[in-house]
Amino acid sequence: MLVLRLTLAVVFVAHGSHVLFGAWPGPGQGPGGLSHEAELYAAAGLNPAMPLAILAGVLHLIAGVLLGVGWFARWAAGALVIDVGIGLWQLHLKWGFFLNYSNAPGQGHGIEYTVILLGALAALILAGAGDFSIDGVRAKGAEARAAGRARLRGKV
Repeated sequence: MLVLRLTLAVVFVAHGSHVLFGAWPGPGQGPGGLSHEAELYAAAGLNPAMPLAILAGVLHLIAGVLLGVGWFARWAAGALVIDVGIGLWQLHLKWGFFLNYSNAPGQGHGIEYTVILLGALAALILAGAGDFSIDGVRAKGAEARAAGRARLRGKV
């Protein structure tokens, strides 16, 4: 679970940084920044575009950090499932299944990568963050406290 969490964290922190601050611009993903993301949302019919771009960027950045440290990981993954699901439905579904490997102009990317992200996020929701996480440490502490209370009740 640690490897899965850290991999997703890198992806979402990088994407959130690209959306919010224009980090790592390039030919495959554009210049980045909020205005560019808002233009993409507006072209897809997602309005109000600028508030949605801000929300998506902040969500990706914060949820990515939460996944990385494994704190409220199920909730962070759930919020990202909603966001990624909307992207699949509104942005990628019309382009079919596969990514645009040839970077053909006028054609977007299909749902291939989005389906992988949704599967990985669903695995985190179902399995939790794992032992090497803040959530895992908290769960072990809660189990130990519950076992201690049960032992005390048995002796009374």
